[in-house]
Amino acid sequence: MTVADNLAFPLRNRGVAPERIKARVEHVAELLELSGQLGQRAAGLAADAKQKISLGRGLVREDVSAVLFDEPLTVIDPALKWQLRRKLKQIHRELKLTLIYVTHDQVEALTFAEQVVVMTRGRAVQVGSASDLFERPAHTFVGHFIGSPGMNFLPVAGLPDAPAGADTLGVRPEYTRLAAPGEPGALQATVSAVQDIGTYWLLTARLQSGGAEQVLRARLAPGALATRSGDAVWLSVVGPHTCWYRNQELVA
Repeated sequence: MTVADNLAFPLRNRGVAPERIKARVEHVAELLELSGQLGQRAAGLAADAKQKISLGRGLVREDVSAVLFDEPLTVIDPALKWQLRRKLKQIHRELKLTLIYVTHDQVEALTFAEQVVVMTRGRAVQVGSASDLFERPAHTFVGHFIGSPGMNFLPVAGLPDAPAGADTLGVRPEYTRLAAPGEPGALQATVSAVQDIGTYWLLTARLQSGGAEQVLRARLAPGALATRSGDAVWLSVVGPHTCWYRNQELVA
């Protein structure tokens, strides 16, 4: 079966006029940059082209207002994923369709979607923009899942400024900074690892909090770090970007 036949299949089954099928197939093929391959057999094409055909079969019908994509780029080479995501965003603008895009890749979700729905255990725990999910995770799962590395979580026992009822503090590594000894909102920890990531240093430290050992990570600017494994440091965890949780749900 050729690429054109594959794209036309959903329309032929619905009795659409041949001339309308041809026009629609050519339009979708142009959007997906498949115009030069319409006469080729689909079975002989590369994985990315085959995936474009699958996308095209979902887009070719004009009687739908939403299209569901279930991890459409899983088999695609990473170098091509960015191009196909860009193409899908272009299609979204041009066809004015709602695209529901299922993925386990947080980078894919955050760069592609206008609104992201984060689900865990069959429940939607937050709906929002990429900024909403990063800055104010509504559930500890969102804080853990979104970000690289994910949000730091600590029990509030012994921490100042905790809102009434809060049992967990959450702070992003991006907002965890080196502090002066004894500074309000800072905790003393022991450095367990320091990694040079290139654009930033990732410091991993361990501390005792809430009666157990906790891990705390900080993303620090290059040149801001003059420490090594085993050193004692103070890390600020309470500030304007700190989130407070009770039973995993955001309370402040």
